[in-house]
Amino acid sequence: MKVSQLMLFGIFFIGISSIEAQEKTSLTLDEAIHLAWAKSNEVSLANTKVTTKKLELQSVKNSRYPDLKISGQYQRLTKASIDFKINKSSDSGPLPVADQLMIGQVSASLPIFSGFKIQNNIKAYDNMYQAETAAAMQTKEEVAMMVVNYYASLYKAQKTVQLLKENQKSAQQRVTDFLELEKNGIIPRNDLLKSQLQVSKVQLSLDQAISELNTVNFELVSLLKMDSKTKLEIKESDFADFKMTNIPTNDELALGNRKDLESIRLQEKASLANVQMAKSGYYPSISIISGYTALDLKNVLTVQNAMNIGVGVSYDLSGILKNGTNVKIAESKALEVQNSEMMLTDYIKIQVQKAIEDYDLALKQDLVYNQAVEQASENYRIIRDKYDNGLSDTNDLLEADVEQLGSNINKTLARANVIQKYYELLSVSGQLNQTFNLSKI
Repeated sequence: MKVSQLMLFGIFFIGISSIEAQEKTSLTLDEAIHLAWAKSNEVSLANTKVTTKKLELQSVKNSRYPDLKISGQYQRLTKASIDFKINKSSDSGPLPVADQLMIGQVSASLPIFSGFKIQNNIKAYDNMYQAETAAAMQTKEEVAMMVVNYYASLYKAQKTVQLLKENQKSAQQRVTDFLELEKNGIIPRNDLLKSQLQVSKVQLSLDQAISELNTVNFELVSLLKMDSKTKLEIKESDFADFKMTNIPTNDELALGNRKDLESIRLQEKASLANVQMAKSGYYPSISIISGYTALDLKNVLTVQNAMNIGVGVSYDLSGILKNGTNVKIAESKALEVQNSEMMLTDYIKIQVQKAIEDYDLALKQDLVYNQAVEQASENYRIIRDKYDNGLSDTNDLLEADVEQLGSNINKTLARANVIQKYYELLSVSGQLNQTFNLSKI
């Protein structure tokens, strides 16, 4: 009976472990970024704005086409008084009764000239549409960088938890060994307490690392619109094994590639078109007009095939005096955009320089931390030999163990940091979307 219970418990435990393993999802960085581009709210909003601008452009283009209107009326008349001014004779009979009136009209108007208002309006909206498209590309660039940062943070957290768990096992084993040594009077109780205190410190660090891991995991799956219970697992090969290419050394590439800069340049073109559109108020509007009218006043008058065609001219004379303010407003807005472009250009230059420095620093740190791992491992080995031979105390051993753990964690974080800073450098130079083949989606 006891054997059966143990077997059932073992099967249950294996089942639980299998479920937990199934819950973990492996996702490459490329897959995560493309998933964010497809599902994130930020990209969805950016795409919607592009669609809106496209429809607005089409609406403005429709102003080039003629306006065509059809109208009709039917009216009942009550005791209408009719007085013919022509063909009136004294011997004419009683006047007919006109108790209903029907009118049908068709009118068309085609704009010919409006001070270049229509052309400049189309040009302005076309540039705004292109600017919004560029802004959407910049949004995708920023979302990709968000995923990279989350991915790197998740990788760092996972590796930190892994290293802390390994250290926790060795620390717990040390406590077990020290318990026996303390019982046999080989070491003082104070050494045992120190080893137990280290286990507690490792546990606190592990709890904090797990909490950070869970937080970053939740943030990433939320961005990707995945089930909130999904546990992502990043493999070493998914994140760390690749060649770093196209590394910029100045801001020239960024000034030519950045989509936010392209967007504001297109906005500047649109603002200049708005200036010309404001100046159109100084000119008259000319259009071709035509129409057709049919009228029937029952028992009195019938009009058919009354067609007309001509030219319509309108000129807002008061607008000549008032329009100067509108032109100045448009010119001032254009100047605002120009100033914004210069500010963004300076900001991009600063971003690129900082990203270059951060990447170079990350490379140097990675080299130092790799050397530190070897040094810390060798130091721990020497201290351990001295401790076993009674030439060093417990403080030295525990300190060497902490340094070895710290160096291993720093090495892992430094490698991930190099990759993260590399992607940041690509992002500020406008190359991140190209790296992950945005054209595929």
